[in-house]
Amino acid sequence: MSKTFQGKVVVVTGGASGIGLATAKRFSELGASVYVTGRREAELAAAVKAIGGDVTGVRGDASKLADLDTLYDTIQQRHAHIDVLVPNAGGGSMLPLGAITEEHYDDTFGRNVKGVIFTVQKALPLLRDGGAIVLIGSTAAVQGTPAFSVYSASKAAVRNLARGWTTDLRERGIRVNVVSPGPVKTPGLVELAGPDAAAQQGLLDFMASQIPLGRVADPSEIAKAVTFLASADASFIAGAELFVDGGMTQV
Repeated sequence: MSKTFQGKVVVVTGGASGIGLATAKRFSELGASVYVTGRREAELAAAVKAIGGDVTGVRGDASKLADLDTLYDTIQQRHAHIDVLVPNAGGGSMLPLGAITEEHYDDTFGRNVKGVIFTVQKALPLLRDGGAIVLIGSTAAVQGTPAFSVYSASKAAVRNLARGWTTDLRERGIRVNVVSPGPVKTPGLVELAGPDAAAQQGLLDFMASQIPLGRVADPSEIAKAVTFLASADASFIAGAELFVDGGMTQV
């Protein structure tokens, strides 16, 4: 495998499972020195082992500014710069209009919007000119999904952060883009159906039926899109949204 990111420093928040884990592993395979974060120590340690290569795990919650300071202090001590930033940490749960609570709103926007904003802003002193930021959006941002309006709104915000930041960072040549996955077989997705395995499989089967390619994605497929947008092959792509959804929102 080509070492496209040899000598590069990459940060992936929320890298202990799902898309974040697959993305961190892909960057490591391509030669990068990778930093990953996660909120739970045991899961983070397992992820570091699974990723392999030059990888460092830093426990923390991306929605907590003090934890972000710890992350960037750790990077400053070892590498003193960042080449690629992937603010992947996020998530959400389902509540229909009429049942939305302040706690639900704060949790969703705290993880998906506040966390992304300050993950990027606090990285700026370390982020190299000419570097890349790849945000993680969602097809939910452009579709109406029952009981998922708060999450969808948070991901629509992520898409527009990329537009604004592309102009804010133009003088530094830092490219900001968004990868928006469709349904991906991750713990975060299947848990929306609850703990029952049959219900989880039923959710995956239903989602696959809505996708032209007839299946949900593997996290590694999203990771490949992220590494493409972070690479020199995407050197003239900025402020863009790349849908990786099997055609679900495109046909």
